[in-house]
Amino acid sequence: MRLLRNNGLSLVTFGLFVVFLVGQLISGYCEHNQDQKEHGQPSVKLGAYLVSGHFLESVFENWESEFLQMAAYVVFTAFLFQKGSAESKDPSKSEEVDEDPRRHRRDPEAPAAVRKGGLRLKLYEHSLSLALLGLFVLSFAGHIFAGSEHYNEDRLEHGQPPLSLMAYAATARFWFESFQNWQSEFLSVSAIVVLSIWLREKGSPESKAVASPHRATGK
Repeated sequence: MRLLRNNGLSLVTFGLFVVFLVGQLISGYCEHNQDQKEHGQPSVKLGAYLVSGHFLESVFENWESEFLQMAAYVVFTAFLFQKGSAESKDPSKSEEVDEDPRRHRRDPEAPAAVRKGGLRLKLYEHSLSLALLGLFVLSFAGHIFAGSEHYNEDRLEHGQPPLSLMAYAATARFWFESFQNWQSEFLSVSAIVVLSIWLREKGSPESKAVASPHRATGK
């Protein structure tokens, strides 16, 4: 029970991720085979659809936007402010997250990178944004590869020659798919940044205390 209590947030969110991914797989599989039927093409098995461009493209194009949003948000909140928002540091005072970690090199409970110092600490200071950017790059590449496969399948069905990866990455379709996801991610971030100035959610660390004045900034 303690394990569930201490890790409930990650367990629930990862659990929902799996549920929704399976839902995307099944619904996409049905939609794809319906499209195949309408075009006089044979249906594909679920295993083949799982590794198809149709499914993987939709997965990676969504993942890339999520990781881009989170990476940008982590970096932007390090030096940009929004007065009154629960999602911002207070521009009028210093914050614990800005403290120089080198002051804790002798702390036995500090992460190993802090105690080691040097380049290892320099990388660790930005490890969250680097990890998220890395996941974005991988997802972006997955979008290009899977999207190219799906796009060329459509071209072959219409009697057109396939495009190279670079040619596909320059198509309007590829960037339309990317931009439509990117804009929605930054809209949702903007919404929570601004709405948390005036609105509250009791008990949530993403909200200010219910009794906090609107001008109060940060948690």
